Amino acid sequence: MKIDVIISADDIKYDKIHDNSVVVIDMLRATSVIITAIYNKCKGVIPVLTVKEAFEIAKDREKYILGGERNAVIIENFDFSNSPLEYTENAVKDKTLVMTTTNGTKAIKNSNGAKNIIIAAMINAKYAAKRLVELNNDIVLVNAGTKGQFSMDDFICSGYIIENILKETDNIELTDIAKTAKYIYEKNTDIFSFIKYARHYEVMKGLNLEDDIKYCCQKDIINIVPEYKDSIIM
Repeated sequence: MKIDVIISADDIKYDKIHDNSVVVIDMLRATSVIITAIYNKCKGVIPVLTVKEAFEIAKDREKYILGGERNAVIIENFDFSNSPLEYTENAVKDKTLVMTTTNGTKAIKNSNGAKNIIIAAMINAKYAAKRLVELNNDIVLVNAGTKGQFSMDDFICSGYIIENILKETDNIELTDIAKTAKYIYEKNTDIFSFIKYARHYEVMKGLNLEDDIKYCCQKDIINIVPEYKDSIIM
């Protein structure tokens, strides 16, 4: 089993992901939102690329809710922002979430062609690792990144998932970038302290989103592993 890492949604290439198990990571905050919403009994999450597409799908507001962001800020006339803390059971139960974000939903949509597409973040990392071992395919950890650029937060999350995969099996071959992600995690197991140096952290801090950051930095607090299939995450 080989493990590779792609550092941004813009760097996804079909030949890298085709027939592999892809793990999409946007821990600050899209994949953390998706995992939290589904854990809180949301029926499913439909990721889309544009605001227009989101409104077109979510015409029946009894069935659908709209969530997401542009540049970390809630989209006008959406129900929720990209804060996982907003996606409580009371808010999402029995609803389908239509979601568009700057980086995360792009990473999910760009991963079409993979054998499996699972959704991961720090909050479900250990369980994502177990699922990947069960699937028994070569693995590509897709970091959503930030506007096409490398993101420290997604990278260290990749390292933590790799660490957990290696606890499950030793039949693993790591690419150089996967080895680097694992090394970064091993030297920085306090996630919050590490990502304080990230550019995206500064953006979120400027928007008073420290509570979101602390939530997203928790390890393994949710035991589900959502999967994207047939245009919906469940």
